Amino acid sequence: MLDRFKTHIHSSGLLHKGKHYLLAISGGIDSVALAYLLSLAGFTFSMVHCNFQLRGAESEEDEQFIRNLGANLVIDVKTKRFDTLPYKKNFGVSTQMAARELRYAWFEELVRTGQGDAVLVAHHAGDQVETVLLNLLRGTGIEGVYGMAEHREGIIRPLLPFNREDITAFMGAEGLAWREDSSNEKSEYKRNVLRNEVLPLLKDTFGDVNQQLANSFGRIKDTGQAFFYFFESWKAAQVKVANPYEYLAFASLEGIPGKSSILFYWLREYGFNFAQVREIVQAMDAGATGKIFEGTGFMLNIDREHLILGPNRKTFEGLRVEAHDVELTLEADSYDILILGEGQALDKDPKNAMLDRDLLTFPLQIRNWEEGDKFKPLGMRHFKKISDFLIDLRIPYIQKQHIKVLCSGEDIVWLIGFRIDDRYKISSFTRQVMYIKQK
Repeated sequence: MLDRFKTHIHSSGLLHKGKHYLLAISGGIDSVALAYLLSLAGFTFSMVHCNFQLRGAESEEDEQFIRNLGANLVIDVKTKRFDTLPYKKNFGVSTQMAARELRYAWFEELVRTGQGDAVLVAHHAGDQVETVLLNLLRGTGIEGVYGMAEHREGIIRPLLPFNREDITAFMGAEGLAWREDSSNEKSEYKRNVLRNEVLPLLKDTFGDVNQQLANSFGRIKDTGQAFFYFFESWKAAQVKVANPYEYLAFASLEGIPGKSSILFYWLREYGFNFAQVREIVQAMDAGATGKIFEGTGFMLNIDREHLILGPNRKTFEGLRVEAHDVELTLEADSYDILILGEGQALDKDPKNAMLDRDLLTFPLQIRNWEEGDKFKPLGMRHFKKISDFLIDLRIPYIQKQHIKVLCSGEDIVWLIGFRIDDRYKISSFTRQVMYIKQK
């Protein structure tokens, strides 16, 4: 196995002789085998051992075994004790999840503080099959079939191509010892149920089930990678970006099979799950214009011809505009505030405002518009509710929530980005113009 290990490391480029690695070692057969393989192959590494204090004397004996192994291999050993059960109780997670979170947080800290270039873990092909099966049973998407990566975010798995039989044969041939974790024999955890009961039953019927499943998962992974390649091209062509919004026309999804998956892989990074995506597709098919779905910090609005994605409305405390201010920053937009004399050419761009300064009462206030707000839109003789004004313009709900107004006293003088109030327009009587111009 040593020669195969060296060949794999060389061909994959996973490890480099000039780096110092941290081997996560439990004392079990897999991690001990990896320790010997790394040592025999000439790599520089330390061993890091987590004592979760879950198995009484066994946990203490595991730690001592690792210390003895480090002395025999002349390898530095770092150990850390964790209060796993209190952590489990405090955070409301399973014992397995508590141990996982604790150990990976420590590993991340070790790498971040320069004590190693990456962490090596001894997951092998059998672990990979178990991981994929667990993902499938949890209702995973196609990426769940990918399983564990050989190298991701500072974690390296050099043994993924090897199975437990390879490892057992190597340890037996070398006459090497390891520790047995008695909890692995108990089917208290889902992974152990698969390992101890389900996979042996499948093996009796199908033979080398691990290899057969690994081959099937590999083909599905290849298909998934092809899908994502074409998906990214489709997304770049069909999703239109106009910050802070993204637009997808209904027509872009017509005739496309699996449109729920297409939508999911667009929306998932914004906190939408697959169940929500199914609801979105149903709402689209039902013509539910105006319906809103919320992700994590984002909102999806079903509009007349588009799906519109954008950020949720943030808490806005309001802004004051003083008489002496020369600029204004309003979320993503910046404005210059200019004081001009009479006889100015009119700027008709609704993104900007030209107001009769002498009619204004300072400080001005900027706030979110509210239901019931009224103003007299430029060119109109009568007041109009802002809600009705925006309906007339067919402004989608997702955009309405971000619209703000500029107020002088109780009067709305500018529906920002849309229309100023007719009462505050410049005229032949205007002596000073307050010009708010977007940069």
